[in-house]
Amino acid sequence: MSKNGLVTDGEGWFVVNARESRWRNAGPLGVYCTFEGKRPFPQLGINISVFEPGQAMGMYHRENAQEGFLVLEGSCTLIVEGEERRLRAWDFFHCPGGTEHIIVTGADERAVVLAVGARGRGVGGGVVYKPCEAAARYGAGVERETTKSAEAYAEARKGLPRSLWVPYEEGWLPD
Repeated sequence: MSKNGLVTDGEGWFVVNARESRWRNAGPLGVYCTFEGKRPFPQLGINISVFEPGQAMGMYHRENAQEGFLVLEGSCTLIVEGEERRLRAWDFFHCPGGTEHIIVTGADERAVVLAVGARGRGVGGGVVYKPCEAAARYGAGVERETTKSAEAYAEARKGLPRSLWVPYEEGWLPD
């Protein structure tokens, strides 16, 4: 148990309720629960993200590993290969490795999204952040292509505290 919620510190199986796990507040990139402790899961990343109006899951990018996104509640906008597509509860986006994408919320959108991704981003080039006009309109685009996350997220992380871990707040997840 941490001051911000339950955290695993072992390699065996476990069960934890998302409301009891610790969360990260990433400011303009929403809040999310990874379920992971000090050691990341070796094969699979999984998180639940909550986005208020005007927030983004990250910066527009592509990566080698495949991902999947399921909208659990609300609505959001998927930007994929430069095109916008509105998603609503129970829409699933399968994202093969190499697909440029990001999920954002507009001024009138709020969403809860389950994200799952294979590990191994670093194999053969990893993550590449790409300029995209559509993503830039939502504040989720970079000005120039980069493989450096610190560079891609510099503006979004400006002013955030050193530790982003927070306890779950009532109302983030649907009943």
